[in-house]
Amino acid sequence: MLNKVTIIGSGLMGHGIALKFAQFGFGVTVFDPNGSSLDTLFDRMRKSLSQMSIPASKIKKIVSSIIKSSELLESVQSAELIIEAVPEKLELKQDIFKEIESLAPSKCIFASNTSVIPITKIVEKMHDKSRALGTHWWNPPHLIPLVEVIRTKWTDEKNILKTIGVLNKIEKTPVRVEKDVPGFIGNRLQHALWREAISLVENGVCDAKSVDMVIKSSFGRRLSVLGPLENADLVGTDLTLDVHENVLYDLESNNKPSKLLINLVKSGKLGMRNGEGFQKWDIKDLDRTKSKISKFLTELEKII
Repeated sequence: MLNKVTIIGSGLMGHGIALKFAQFGFGVTVFDPNGSSLDTLFDRMRKSLSQMSIPASKIKKIVSSIIKSSELLESVQSAELIIEAVPEKLELKQDIFKEIESLAPSKCIFASNTSVIPITKIVEKMHDKSRALGTHWWNPPHLIPLVEVIRTKWTDEKNILKTIGVLNKIEKTPVRVEKDVPGFIGNRLQHALWREAISLVENGVCDAKSVDMVIKSSFGRRLSVLGPLENADLVGTDLTLDVHENVLYDLESNNKPSKLLINLVKSGKLGMRNGEGFQKWDIKDLDRTKSKISKFLTELEKII
């Protein structure tokens, strides 16, 4: 079993991935060349762990076991698993994989936490591509169970199995993605929904608040216990076919981003962080929403 894990990147995803491994006793190192991000790393970890209702004494033990470093060589030279969690820039990820391959042990497994970029493109500059794969964690990574494990045409099966074994040990829910497609499984499904949601608003069917209310007050409530294909089998594939024959022709099928979304970005309406996106927001709504999500996910784990 792998025991030494290095996380490349100490941001939103990196800090959550690191604390999850540390929570289960793994040797964890977090690398980031950004000193200001490293300076706040432990405070952010303490806050995330406290939202999980973990006792203060245990939080102290978890955080104190983590090593943070701005030196790449010392961060990866004894690693058995390296997870890259840097911004979604293809060239940056390619360069990181090429560099860490030259510094890490010969049996180390390399994983990218990208949410949409094909792993095949990220590992192009590597010499031994059999050791590379994708592990797409979901935000917040310390609370969402799923990790999509993505193979490329080069990935060695034994490295897939080792990675799945490690994820099982830290009580995540690994799902194999056998074909390296953009967005993998989860984001393809999520953004198909978002495309239709934006289209409904753009075409004047309803406002943004109504879209969210419909989802949260109907099928969204049962998604945690009843997936879409389970639901299709529950109601019957014959009924599902009947519905599809009467609605699919009218659903949004544009393969480009919505003009509404493009115009929001161009006009600087970027969402909660600056007060307006599809809806208008108060300056405190961002923190309130994050706190609400953390509380709900923590409670949900006790139910399911």
